[in-house]
Amino acid sequence: MFKKGSIVARRSYNQDLFLKIIDIKKKGWKQTAILSGINYRLMVDADLEDLVLKEEREVVHYSLSDSQEVYKKFSKVVYDRKFKVEEEYFEVPGRILHLDGDKDYLEQCLKTYKQLGLQAVGICKSEEEQPKVITKVLRDCPTDILVLTGHDSLIKGKKDLRSLDSYRSSSYFVQSVKEARRFQQNRDQLVIFAGGCQSNFEAIIEAGANFASSPKRMLIHALDPVFLVESIAYTPIDRTVSLKDIIKHTITGIDGVGGIETRGQLRRGYPRVEH
Repeated sequence: MFKKGSIVARRSYNQDLFLKIIDIKKKGWKQTAILSGINYRLMVDADLEDLVLKEEREVVHYSLSDSQEVYKKFSKVVYDRKFKVEEEYFEVPGRILHLDGDKDYLEQCLKTYKQLGLQAVGICKSEEEQPKVITKVLRDCPTDILVLTGHDSLIKGKKDLRSLDSYRSSSYFVQSVKEARRFQQNRDQLVIFAGGCQSNFEAIIEAGANFASSPKRMLIHALDPVFLVESIAYTPIDRTVSLKDIIKHTITGIDGVGGIETRGQLRRGYPRVEH
């Protein structure tokens, strides 16, 4: 009944999220599924008996509802930007380097960056690998904005929200941010967003990130980092981004993402040439 790639929901969570089975592990008589969120950056395990298999029509409806929410945010971002363009100037928005532990999420993000007119390089590296490669990647791919994402979650039974031991991947995000800050200390010359679902927000910010997830240990949408850094990439370098405004552009909002005052990464040029 259940296999890798099956789309399911969890009875114990009132079937609130649809998830994909990425692996099934057996230990004696017990079978446990490793699950990845379709549109939220979540990786969890669950007993097979807790799962409900979703039919294709249900998956289509679920995906359509999510697409409508994404489209609302996308339209708002583009609409707001339209009134900021100064026609005498041309614009060079900030470059983006995005490392993600999930190939499917990375492809979604790269597609959306392109639709937003942003130059982005994407590299798929697991959360555990990211701290080991980040310095070399930054040398090979100079960038203005660094995004470090993937899967994370609070470990079942852990209650100390401040301890990195309570999280699946937060320690890797913290290590990656620290390595990136050794490479470039200035938070305005290299803007960093890091984290996944339920990540240790305070620890990631303390490590040197400008923005992170998740203040309320909430699930975050796969495209939350994209909409947030879009605002940074299109805010002129002589201005500080409005924290409240750019977080409003995300799908999850202030429960899912937050950050510190940061300069924009847009450079304007003059004159604008029309051919």
